[in-house]
Amino acid sequence: MNLTKKQSVFLIISGILLPVLCLVHLFSGEINIGFQDFIDSFFNYNHENTNQLIIRELRLPRMLMAVITGAGLSLAGLLMQTLFNNPLAGPFVLGINSGSSLFVAFSIMTGIPFLSSDLGVISSALIGAFTFGILILFFSSLVRSNVSLLLLGLMLGSFTGAIVFILQSASSSEELKSFTIWAMGSLQNTELSQLPIITFLFILGLIGSILLVKPLNTLVIGEEDAILLGVNSKTIRLFIISITALLTGLITAFCGPIAFVGLAVPNLVRITFKTQNHFTLIFASVFIGGGFVLVCDILIQLLESNIHIPINALTSLVGAPFVVLIVLKRLA
Repeated sequence: MNLTKKQSVFLIISGILLPVLCLVHLFSGEINIGFQDFIDSFFNYNHENTNQLIIRELRLPRMLMAVITGAGLSLAGLLMQTLFNNPLAGPFVLGINSGSSLFVAFSIMTGIPFLSSDLGVISSALIGAFTFGILILFFSSLVRSNVSLLLLGLMLGSFTGAIVFILQSASSSEELKSFTIWAMGSLQNTELSQLPIITFLFILGLIGSILLVKPLNTLVIGEEDAILLGVNSKTIRLFIISITALLTGLITAFCGPIAFVGLAVPNLVRITFKTQNHFTLIFASVFIGGGFVLVCDILIQLLESNIHIPINALTSLVGAPFVVLIVLKRLA
């Protein structure tokens, strides 16, 4: 990996800033917690101590989930943008999030006990993401224009949205409330006991992405040229869709649909680092994506005494204008 001095500085700064933001996040909130309680919550835990309980059972899972959410969605967006050679591609725009949402809607609003359990919702989100990922992959083999593919993704999202509305109209008030809360997005639904499996699956997706660095670097020059250089296009597409579905489904299951992170952050990374080396882009996306969601959630915690803002709303407020700028820049 050959980095320029400027790229190395940016990568080091983003890598240092992430743990700093993690600490700031842990100490954010209405309840002030001392540093000693913070240390004791890890090394001398007392479940009867309220401050230690808050750190260990509430703030730590929320902080780690914010990092995994931002990093995972940014990584998924980077992979999709490289695969389709389009900066406007992403798990949300191409309908993978919609797939997760549709299957979760079926889980919550069918009334079947297993499907509405935590395991049922998680399984449904993963299956939905993978199913719609394969569907997008199929569409990509039929159309040549990236714009057409994006339109198909948007139409797919509208179609699934219509089905979700029908399910909502036929569901009970309790089921409707559960799905609405889930759809607003939240980083507070993860328990400490769930973090090992979430972290394992995220690391699995990250390692899979790193193993694809060479093919990803080759895909930048175009799929046809990449095939001439020996890249197995179909296999690489399947791996990329699988990793994207894994990351998107995992995050959507635990946090709900979170928009624009996977679209805005990879573009910001490319603009900042000015490189097509995916080893650099992957780690930069992980650092900056995790930091971005941490900052958003810190703002939510600072404002929650006055107003409760869903994480999905705040990421959209920040990410949407940035994407508009990208589109205007491409059209200029």
